[in-house]
Parts: sequence; structure tokens; C-alpha cells
Amino acid sequence: MGQFKEVERVCRDSSVYDPVKVKEFLKESKLQDPRPLIHVCDRYDFVEELTQYLYSNNLMKYIDVYVTKVSPQKAPIVIGKLLDLDCNEDYIKNLLNQIAQCPVDDLCEQVEKRNRLRLLQPWLETRVAQGNTETATHNAIGKIYITLNKDPQQFLINNQFYDSEIVGKFCEKLDPALAYLAYRRAGGACDDDLIRVTTENGLFKDLARYLVERQDLDLWGKVLVKQEEGEAESPSRRALIDQVVQTALPETTNPDEVSTTVRAFMNAELPNELIELLERIVLQGTDFSNNKNLQNLLILTAIKAGKEKVMDYVNRLDNFDGPEIARIAVGEQYQLYEEGFVIYKKTNHNVDAIGVLLDYIKDNERAYEFADRCNESEVWSRLAKAQLDQGQVHESLSAFIKANDASSYVDVIAAAERINNYNELIPYLKMARNTVKEQYLDTSLIYAYAKTEKYGDLEEFISSPNVAQIQNIGERCYDEGMYNAAKLLFQNINNNAKLAICYVRLGKFREAVDAATKANSVGTWKEVNYACVDVNEFRLAGLCGLHIIVHPDHLEELILHYEKRGHSTELLKLMEQGLGLEGAHAGIFTELAILYSKYLPSKLMEHIKIFHSRMNVSKILRACEKGLHWDHAVYLYKEDGQFDNAVRTMVDHPIAFSHDLFLDCIQKVRNQEIHYKAINFYLEQHPLELTRLLQVLTPNLDHARVVHQLRKSKNLPLVVEYLKDVQKENLSAVNEALNEILVDDEDYQALRDSVDAYENFDQISLAQKLEKHELLEFRRIAAYLYRKNKRYPQSVKLSKADKMYKDCIDCASDSDDPELAEDILRFFVSVHDKECFCATLFTCYKLIKPDVALELAWRHGYVDFVMPYMIQFVKNLSDKVKVLDERTQTQQEPETDAQTLDPTYGMGGMQPMLAIAPTAYNDPSAQYGMGMAPGMNMGMGMQPNMGMGGMQQNPYASSQSSMGSNPYGNSGYQY
Repeated sequence: MGQFKEVERVCRDSSVYDPVKVKEFLKESKLQDPRPLIHVCDRYDFVEELTQYLYSNNLMKYIDVYVTKVSPQKAPIVIGKLLDLDCNEDYIKNLLNQIAQCPVDDLCEQVEKRNRLRLLQPWLETRVAQGNTETATHNAIGKIYITLNKDPQQFLINNQFYDSEIVGKFCEKLDPALAYLAYRRAGGACDDDLIRVTTENGLFKDLARYLVERQDLDLWGKVLVKQEEGEAESPSRRALIDQVVQTALPETTNPDEVSTTVRAFMNAELPNELIELLERIVLQGTDFSNNKNLQNLLILTAIKAGKEKVMDYVNRLDNFDGPEIARIAVGEQYQLYEEGFVIYKKTNHNVDAIGVLLDYIKDNERAYEFADRCNESEVWSRLAKAQLDQGQVHESLSAFIKANDASSYVDVIAAAERINNYNELIPYLKMARNTVKEQYLDTSLIYAYAKTEKYGDLEEFISSPNVAQIQNIGERCYDEGMYNAAKLLFQNINNNAKLAICYVRLGKFREAVDAATKANSVGTWKEVNYACVDVNEFRLAGLCGLHIIVHPDHLEELILHYEKRGHSTELLKLMEQGLGLEGAHAGIFTELAILYSKYLPSKLMEHIKIFHSRMNVSKILRACEKGLHWDHAVYLYKEDGQFDNAVRTMVDHPIAFSHDLFLDCIQKVRNQEIHYKAINFYLEQHPLELTRLLQVLTPNLDHARVVHQLRKSKNLPLVVEYLKDVQKENLSAVNEALNEILVDDEDYQALRDSVDAYENFDQISLAQKLEKHELLEFRRIAAYLYRKNKRYPQSVKLSKADKMYKDCIDCASDSDDPELAEDILRFFVSVHDKECFCATLFTCYKLIKPDVALELAWRHGYVDFVMPYMIQFVKNLSDKVKVLDERTQTQQEPETDAQTLDPTYGMGGMQPMLAIAPTAYNDPSAQYGMGMAPGMNMGMGMQPNMGMGGMQQNPYASSQSSMGSNPYGNSGYQY
């Protein structure tokens, strides 16, 4: 049709086609404009196939358009495929220069895995020259420079943008020293790789210098792994330690590096080597003799590894961090309290020194003497705090005064409040307020005034400048029942919400409503409303209530308050007024419906029908169930699409039942169990409508379960039409149920049709039930079922009893049981039924033995009736012998003289002995035959011991009654 634009649109926009089939079709079509193929391959990631197709068909301009305009982010895949196709490098380079936003990571990956990374060198150098800082770009150019040995050290040290981990891994294969430079440049991000490379390649000197420079204890911990007891020291660890001691530390002039190294040695539990090193550096007149850090480390090392040397070091050294070292010394781990006290005292940290006496040595007498000797405010203050902690409030206040220290006013206030001593606290707070301007001080002073009921001083204080938290202290006064003080405080800060509540507590309701109006807060409206309701001020309560009910979160609480106090009429009026509010929400309509269900049911249905779309249906339903309003519940369930619940409600509460509504809802339920509950419901309440229900539910029912359910309730006859409708599914339960009904109705023809058409039922069970039925046709069906299930003796027995001889004969024929057929044949002889005897021979021809048939016919004079059978048998036997004779004729060996028949053979008489014709398996002289005297006919007057074939001649057989001739010839038959 040539509608290429439409093809392109479908390929670009549609999502309902098979992309693989469409792709193959478009490739086979070889369109001059491959844009449809481009859209398909781009959308479904067939980019490599697209590239190969375009390249193979020399559609290079479309490759350019695709990677520059359509999908630049997929350019790496295109470049990789072009390299696989041995595309011209100049074309690839030109193509790269046209791509504005090519993903460098993916591009480098595609090119590098094809060992063509150098192809990108000009392109990458151009990007670097343009100021590109992408990590992938610099990774790639770095790999190229390293491969080309183009001043790689300078690149690795000075370039800021490559990924050290990636480039380092690349360098490991070429030069471990370059890998070390790359990992070192990472600034710690590649420490594990750096350690691995230097250790594996014996670069311990570089590793030692790096560790000293890094000053990272965690990194030291990785290389100075603690040795287990009895474990030999690893050579690499020993070599590294030697390089640190011999090379790295002597070279450094940075005390921090030395400090970190020493800590690392400490963590590695090398105390002896560490102390020896530090003593040589600090105590033997080196450049670091007066280095504070090293002196600190020496003392710390002694604290951890040689406590007996600590006091000597403290006395000999002067340039160390006394407070820090003292803090460590008095720590729980070391408990060097006297050494700590000496250090604090030597460094003039008297406050910390008295702290050691108070907190660790716990000698209050020495502490007091030390404070008196120092006579410093800070020392007295520290002593005062300790006394305060010990509960000596009076002594503590005295010490604070000596120290002129108000810094611990919080603890002092708390201690005074614990003993409820506000009268003595007020002067202290005034003194503290002169030196400290803090909210807590002013707030505590206000609270002290309130507790002592000094309302005049309180009002004067809050009217003057202060920084008290009046809001917090007002709430505290309110919580503790000091409403007058709280009222003054809330008035001062215009907190109308709390002011209204204070008026409520003071019994001033009109003033409370005015304050609530100014506050316009839901919580305030609620407090005022509840208080007004409690004192039956319903007009004021209504004003507040209209502001509350528009807030859904507070509506239920308001309703509960009214209901608990029995004011349902006033509550209904309030809610009805709320329907017309601008802010009326679903909660108002819902709760009003619930209230109607409780107090005014006559209005409930009207309200539901008008406003059900604006209600919370689930809550209304619970209310209807609680109030037994089942009609309303069914209506709501149906309108809300809850058909399962609608049906359940009608089932559980028949007063709400409507047949048409029930059928409408039952078809839409989701829970299949409801269908079966509905069946029980109809059986109990509306049995005459059950068939209609089942017809409606037929597609959704488990028919076997329905049958079981109806059988259990003995109501199967009610649903005959339903059973006939679903019998086409050939279910066992349905078939058995319908058959049972047909038996009860004595409809034998319908039953016969049913068992013929639908066989999936317990046929034996039905047969056993029917064989004793009083009606003949049902007993015939029982015999028929036995026959179908190959229980031929039972079928024959039943047919015999009913004289259904044709059924007997047919059953014997179907059974393929010669014994059963012979039994029936003898039965007919016993009842003198010649016609059935003949019919049995005809029908059961293959099952009746000839000797039995002839014997019975000869004994009972049924020769004429056995003759058709014998004619057929002789014909069949003759044909078989002829075939056997032809098959064995070629196997006989030629005789020297022509064989002649003995005159006693054939029709002239009978051999006295049986002879078998010569075969490959028998004696050649063995043959037998059956001779007949001339003139003999086929009369049936045989002796009882005579048989067919080569029998010995009976000298007592008359010429008129013998059966001694061989009807198949006088030469016998061969095996």
C-alpha cells in the first residue's frame, strides 16, 4: 500500500505488536527509508542488529542520525558493533566527534573489551582539553598513557579526576609501583588495595612512609595485626615494623605523624618497643625532647604499659597536656588518682584537682583544706556543688554566696522545690536575677509568687520587663488548680483559649464564651461547650457546638458528651442546624443518621436516601445493625456495591427480603459461599422460587455441592428442571441425583436415556437398587447396567429371572465368555425354548463349542435348530483346513513312488488309528481322517463319544446315524 508514514507512526507509538516479528519483517522488506526499523530496534533494544543491518546495507547516514539525534545514549553499543564489523576507524572517529552527549563509561567499556581503547585517544584528549572532568574520560586517557608509558607518574600524581581504584587495578598488571601511586592518590579510599600491592611486591618502605603520613589508626590496625599467643610473627609484619622504626619515623619532622604511629604501636600491643623509642626521642636530647605530643605519648604509654614510671615522668617532664593526661590517669581503666591530683595541681588546674579529691579520693576534709588554701571562687563553687549533690542545701547556699556564683541556680531551685521551701527561695532568686538574666529564673520567681499567693507582687512583676515563660508557668498554675494566678498570666499574654478555660473553672460561662470567640480554637470551644452542657446552658452550648461539628475529628466526642448526659433532643437540633453550614462534611450527615437510628427512626430512611452519597456508609451500617434497621442496611449495602453483605442481611433477616432485589444482588456477589447460603435460605423461606434462583446462579455454582446440599435436606425433587439443565456437564453427583428422582417417578424411559447419555455415576450402586424394583423395565435397566460394567453373570441372572431372554443372549455375546454362553445355551435347553436355543447359537457363534452344541441338540431333539450353526461351523472349518493345507503342502518331501490312498480311507471306512499328516514338526506317517460309508448323509445320530475329525470307527454306529466322515476331505489336515 506504500503507507510508510503510517508504518513509521505505528512502529514509533504502538505497543501491541510483536517486536521480533516486526523487526524481521522490516529487515526482509529492505525499505529505502529504514526509520520504522530504527524505531522498533531502539524501543526494544535491538541496537546491535540495527547497526549491523544499516552497516551491511550501506545506510551510514542513518547510523549518524541515530547516534546523534535519536539515541545518543546508545552510541556505545553502536560503536562496539561497528568495531565488530571492522568498520573504518576514520568513520568511527568522525562519528564520535558528532555525538554531543555520549556516555563515556559505556563507550570505554565497549571499546576496551575489544582492545581498541587507543582508538579513543584523540577524542578523549579533545574532551580533556575542553575542560571535561568526567571520571570515565580521565580513566580511559590514563589507561592509554600508562599503556604507552607516556609519563604515567606525572599523570597519576597530578590528575585529579580519574578513579584511583579502576586505574590502580589496571596498573597492577603493568607496574606495581604505578599502582601504588594510583592508590595513594585516592586519599584513603583504596587503602586495602595499596596494602595488598605493596605487601605482595615487597614495597614495605613505601608502605611504611604511607602509613606514617596517613595517620590512620584503623589503617595501622590492618597491617599491625595482633599476634596470637605463641604464634610466630609474620615476615611481612616484621619487615614493615623495621621500616617504620628505621626509615619512616626518623625521616618525619611532624609530631602528629609520630603520635599516630605510636598509638598504632600501642594498639598493636608493642609496648616495649614503643617505650624504648619514645625514651630515646624525648629523654635523650633530640629535636623532639620538648615536643608536647611526644611527652604526652610517653606518659600515656607509661600509664597503659608501665604504671610505676608515671609519677617519675610527671615530675621530670614539664611540656605535656596535664588536664588530658590527668583525666586519663584517673579514669576507671587506670585509677591513678594521686598521679592525676599531682598533675592537676602542677598545672594549676585547682578546680579539677579538688574534683579528684571529691569524686575519686572522696576526702571532703582534704577538699575543704585545699579550697581554703586556694581561696578561689571556682574552687568554692565546685565544693558548693558537691555539697548540693549530697543534699546539704543550707551549706551549699552558703558556699555559693561565698563564690558569688549563681550558675547552679537550676539545681538550687530544684532542691528548694523538693522541700517546698518557696519563701526562702524567693530572696535567692532575686539575688541570682541580679547577675543572671534567664527565663528559668524569672519563671521560677513567678511560680514562687503564685505558690505563696502573693498576687500583688505577681501582677507587678509580670507588668515589669522580664524574660519569664509566662505561657508555660500559666499552664503549670492551671494544672495545679491555681486558676486566679493562671487567669492573671493568660490575660497578660492574651491567651484567650486558656483564659476561657480559666473562666469555665471559675464558673464565669458568659465571659468564657467571649474569650472562646476571640480564641476561635476547637479545643477551647469544646471545653466551653462541655461546661455549658453540664450546667444546662444549651443556648451557649449550641453556639459553641456549631464551631465544633465542622471539625470531623471532634464530632464524635461532642456527640458522646451529649448522649452521656441524656440530651438527645438538643443534640439532634444542633446536628440538623449543622446540615446547612458551609463547612458541613460527611461526618455530620453520618452521625445525624446514626442519631436518627437511635432516637428518631422515622426520619432515617428519608435521610439515607437523600444524603447516602455524602455519608460514611460503614458507620451507618453498623448503626442500622445495632438498631435492627435491616431494610435500611440492605438499601445501603446495595447502593455502596456491597452485594455480599446485602444478600447476607436478607438471608439472616428475612424481614428485609425482596425476591427481585435478592436475585439482582446475588448475581453480583464475590464470595461463592453466599450462593449456597442463599439456596438454604430459599429452601427454608421461599421453596417455590428455588428453581428460579438456581437458574440465575447456574454459571457460578458447584453443581455437585448443590446436589449434596439438597440431598441432605431431602429437597431434590424441587430442582428437577435445574438438574436437567446442568446434566450436560456429566457430573457424577448430578447424574445420580437425577437418576434417583427418575426412579422415584417411575420414568423408566427417561432413566434409560439418562444412563445411556451420561455415564458418570455409580452404575453398580444404581443397578443394585434397580434389580429389586417392582417394575420390569427398571430391572431391565439394572441388567443393562451390570452388562455395561462387565458383570455379565449378574446381568444374565437378572434377565433370566425376568425371562428377558434376548437380553441374556446379548449379554453373553458381549461377555466373550464361552462358559457363560454355554450356561445360557443349557438354560434354554432346560426350559425347552428352541427358538432362544437357536438364537443363542447364532448370536454367540464364536463362544459355543461345536461338541456342546451338537450334544445338546442330539440329546434333546434340536437338530433342526442347530443346523444353521453347524453349516456355518463346517464352512469355517473347511476354509481353515484349506488354508493350512496350502501353507504346509510346500513343506512335504517328495516320495520315490507316488503315494496312493489306502482303500480304507475316505468315504469307504474309518482308520482304526488316528494319523497326522507329515509336517516339519511331526512324523511323516502321522495323519488322520474321518471316513464315511457310501450313501451316508449328514444325519446327527452320533454316539455320545464321537467327535469331529479323525476319530476311531465306532463298530456300534449304524450307517444311518454315524457322523464319522471328515467334511473337509479324506486326506486329513496338517499342522
